[in-house]
Amino acid sequence: MFATADPEGFAPVVPGVRRKTLCWGLETLMAEFRLDGGYELPQHTHPHEQTGYLVSGRLRMTIGEETRDLAAGDSWCIAGDVVHGARILEDAVAVEVFSPRREDFLPGLSAGGAPPGPGASGA
Repeated sequence: MFATADPEGFAPVVPGVRRKTLCWGLETLMAEFRLDGGYELPQHTHPHEQTGYLVSGRLRMTIGEETRDLAAGDSWCIAGDVVHGARILEDAVAVEVFSPRREDFLPGLSAGGAPPGPGASGA
């Protein structure tokens, strides 16, 4: 399956953070985050393993007890149920993959109420 780039479709998460689900399969989901400098992604936890890549910008990310300043090209992996958050030091774009897929990030439910199968935003 393929997903076509589209600048539309970003949804607010918290002030200064917008998310767009790009594509997903049965076990993983990939999302793009647009992050505004000066804002913060509050510390939180979820059961999903999360790997990320910073496409542009700078973040100060905390995973568990460790804090690092990240720049474009850096990446991370967060185990499920580990507290994490970030201070957005300058406008940034990050791409993250979640496993198992985040049902709460799927763009909608198919007829009958079941989550859609593998797919892509805009598809």
